[in-house]
Amino acid sequence: MKTILATTFIVAGVLITGGCATKQYVRNTAAPIQAKVDQVGDQTNKNSQQIEETNTKVQSVDENAQRGISAAHEQAMTAQQDAANADKHAGDAMNRAEQAAQAGDQNKRDLNSLREVVANIDDYKLQTSVSALFKFNQATLSPDARETLDTLAAQVQSDKRFLIAVEGYTDSVGNRAYNEALSRRRAEAVVEYLVAKHDIPIYKIHMVGLGEEKPVDEAKTRDARAKNRRVEVKVFSVDKVMGSVASSRE
Repeated sequence: MKTILATTFIVAGVLITGGCATKQYVRNTAAPIQAKVDQVGDQTNKNSQQIEETNTKVQSVDENAQRGISAAHEQAMTAQQDAANADKHAGDAMNRAEQAAQAGDQNKRDLNSLREVVANIDDYKLQTSVSALFKFNQATLSPDARETLDTLAAQVQSDKRFLIAVEGYTDSVGNRAYNEALSRRRAEAVVEYLVAKHDIPIYKIHMVGLGEEKPVDEAKTRDARAKNRRVEVKVFSVDKVMGSVASSRE
């Protein structure tokens, strides 16, 4: 009996000792594997983070690239528009230069003509003088005034060297500044009619507004004031004077 019990205790001890050894072995074997797994997990997490960072950088680069492309496209369109505007400005400048040149040529011709007139100013003699009457406080030509100017224009059509003096006047009603302005408007109406209707060169016409100066009738009556509301048109000619001289010599 004692022998059986002893044997039992020995076997139990061996099993207990063997079980403890097996667990220790398992722990010793599993620990490095777990460590490796943890290391792989950490590395995987790091790789995932790096991938995420890389994706973020790629996205940022792509956005910057898109912005750069858009900016470049916008600059290209702006440059194209600026070039078109520059071409237009250049064309406009050329047109203005041509117009200025033409105006300069015309001014030169007019100046030469004026110099010729001034050089022979003493040869100009008064040939015709008419008056165009105006209603009170008006600067519009009446039918009678137009008829008077038509007759005058017909008389100078055959002349080449002539001057026309247009003098505007008013009556004495109103202040001086207003009357001077009104007299200029009346003179301008006469000049415009002669130039537009009868093609008389503007450089042959000299205009002035004298207001209530030089009244033809100094009376204070209504008829006197009506006579003073006028534009006097005087024609000075060289051709008719020279023609008269030539006829007298014959």
